[in-house]
Amino acid sequence: MTEQPPIRLLLADDQRLLRHSLAIIIGASPDMVVVGQAEDGTRAVELARRLRPDVVLMDIRMPGQDGIAATKEISARPDLAGTRILVLSMFELDEYVYGALRAGASGFLLKDTEPDELIAAVRRTHAGESLFAPAILTRLIEHYVTAPHQGPRPATGLTQRELEILTFVGRGLSNTEIAETLTISVKTVKTHISRLLSKLSARDRAQLVITAYDLGLVVPRVKRPAGGT
Repeated sequence: MTEQPPIRLLLADDQRLLRHSLAIIIGASPDMVVVGQAEDGTRAVELARRLRPDVVLMDIRMPGQDGIAATKEISARPDLAGTRILVLSMFELDEYVYGALRAGASGFLLKDTEPDELIAAVRRTHAGESLFAPAILTRLIEHYVTAPHQGPRPATGLTQRELEILTFVGRGLSNTEIAETLTISVKTVKTHISRLLSKLSARDRAQLVITAYDLGLVVPRVKRPAGGT
């Protein structure tokens, strides 16, 4: 069996100590290698263009160009279509995380994540999977998406079954749960999701959830004020 090349990572964070710590953790994994480090978003974009990493660990709050702007710029480049971005955040509901996801990030990690969880998350991101439970992403979006910017967009080009699948993805259901709900096989669900990714030009499941909200298929639950009826 041919040995797979190591996952190539770019670290983007303005804290040198954190970059050093991440490099040590990643360097201890035989299937990963750090190919570059950036202290701000501008440098991250520059190194991404030159080094073509598989995964970028991207901080959000950096001087100059922040992580959201850098994520958007990297994600928009056709020559970096194979590069996935994993956002690093201090808080689970950081006000900037949703913006980063919309900009093209594949997901997020907390900076106090355990080393083994970090390694597993990088592998999942590289494989094109969501690195967080769908329910966590759903809560995040419900927290920030209180109203569409310009109203729901028309869901053109999607079949009725694909709309059903997309709705369930937006609600945070796993492939197994969707299959059980629709009484179809998990393989069939995966096929539909692959078609959705292609039709909607979405990178991964995280982007599908955002699209489900944008299309109005899933409506954020707005919490009522305390004491309200």
